[in-house]
Amino acid sequence: MSAQIGRSKLKTILKNSTAAGLAAVMLAGAFPLAAAPAYAEPVKVEAAQVPSFADVVEAVSPAVVSVRVQSNVEQTSDQSNFSFGFGGQGFEDLPDDHPLKRFFKEFGGPDGEQFGQRGPDRMPHGRGDGKGRLRPTSQGSGFFISEDGYIVTNNHVVDDGAAFTVVMNDGKELDAKLVGKDSRTDLALLKVENPKQKFTYVDFAEDENMRVGDWVVAVGNPFGLGGTVTAGIISARGRDIGSGPYDDYIQIDAAVNRGNSGGPDFNLAGEVVGINTAIFSPSGGNVGIAFAIPASVAKDVIAKLKDGGTVERGWLGVQIQPVTQDIADSLGLSEASGALVVAPQEGSPGGKAGIKQGDVVTAVNGEPVKDPRDLAKRIAAFKPGTTVDVSLWREGKATSVKVELGELPSEQAMAGPESQNGDTPQAPATEQALAGMGLSVTPAEDGKGLTIVDVDPDSDAADKGMKAGEKITSVNNQAVVSAADVLKVLEQAKKDGRTKALFQIESENGSRFVALPIVQG
Repeated sequence: MSAQIGRSKLKTILKNSTAAGLAAVMLAGAFPLAAAPAYAEPVKVEAAQVPSFADVVEAVSPAVVSVRVQSNVEQTSDQSNFSFGFGGQGFEDLPDDHPLKRFFKEFGGPDGEQFGQRGPDRMPHGRGDGKGRLRPTSQGSGFFISEDGYIVTNNHVVDDGAAFTVVMNDGKELDAKLVGKDSRTDLALLKVENPKQKFTYVDFAEDENMRVGDWVVAVGNPFGLGGTVTAGIISARGRDIGSGPYDDYIQIDAAVNRGNSGGPDFNLAGEVVGINTAIFSPSGGNVGIAFAIPASVAKDVIAKLKDGGTVERGWLGVQIQPVTQDIADSLGLSEASGALVVAPQEGSPGGKAGIKQGDVVTAVNGEPVKDPRDLAKRIAAFKPGTTVDVSLWREGKATSVKVELGELPSEQAMAGPESQNGDTPQAPATEQALAGMGLSVTPAEDGKGLTIVDVDPDSDAADKGMKAGEKITSVNNQAVVSAADVLKVLEQAKKDGRTKALFQIESENGSRFVALPIVQG
């Protein structure tokens, strides 16, 4: 009896358990167990192992410093003359507890500087008291490259400085002296004299092995906040930002701001691949576009500064411009490469060696020249006094000259000739219109070339930037003083099978070459 009861209870339990289980399945899956649909296996991707930068930062941070600069400034700063609209009241005249004064003292002051350009990273203090005493004027970042205290930073951080202080990552402050600086690459070398201490230092990387997309870690002192780390990738290489003839920057997207100037960018091995020097920032803050001096450039310049405090560069002494495809066609070149000589400077090594206006420099010592920037870098790499073989394309033929390079003047002005008159010349009646090219010209008053009287706005000449008031001094490297001269040169170019002609244009901004299509017929 008891056994049967036990079996009955067991059946009841099993029945209830089954019903409960089925209900649970239906509630969880919204389908009866027997009707559950079959699903494919879910996609599984092995997670990428994103590296942590902590080990790199921990290792390199002791080598990165803040650089503070003081100058002997006799005049009051721009800040003290800044008007806030309070009856001409200046920044220094505001009460110490005024909110605007507190704000500008904390965040850098209304100094009128534009972000995205080279310039001193100004201290958040006024930089002059009118009494000629040393006052803080700028701050930036830097890093040790040797255990005996050599520090790399930017030239624009230390420029015009009279006293320099480096602040270690542990807060210790040390005096430093300026060993040398180079404005053309925006590099400077400082030295801390402390024979009792060996400093943690970092090495330069072989940056040519770095690729677009590789990680970089920027360490510096933005806004004077103290040591800060940001990370990003290399966005581009070989950037020309118009700061000089040796532009060859690495572009990165790590957050770089005021105060990061002179700070290093590291690869994941803790090596310096670049030195922060400029940012592009329409908004005034970081927008992910920063430019760094490549390690390969810095190594060479810093070695020269360490050796003698200055950088000697070879000097050719010719004004040059790029060779466009139009210019290549007009000169009979097979490809648009090399550097077109606009004019050799008077008394320059290139001029003395016979390099002429309209020549195209195609190679130096047999190494092809890609463009004007490439030529400038190649020539600068030689020591003054070195004789080099310069290959030229002249009047449809290849030739060469040997040039003994001079020494590039320390701060040679690269500006064009000063204009005599800022107004458009008033030309007499047009002698003849080169209507097919969209140009109306008349002989220049000085007898040298043709003055452009009018440019058809729908012409190729207008598209190439030619304007009324400019002068045509030569066509296909032949001097012209009348419209007839121009037409004669163009006819010869047609016979030679050329489809374009090279016009040399002079304006108040200097001389340049423009290639224009030759009207057939």
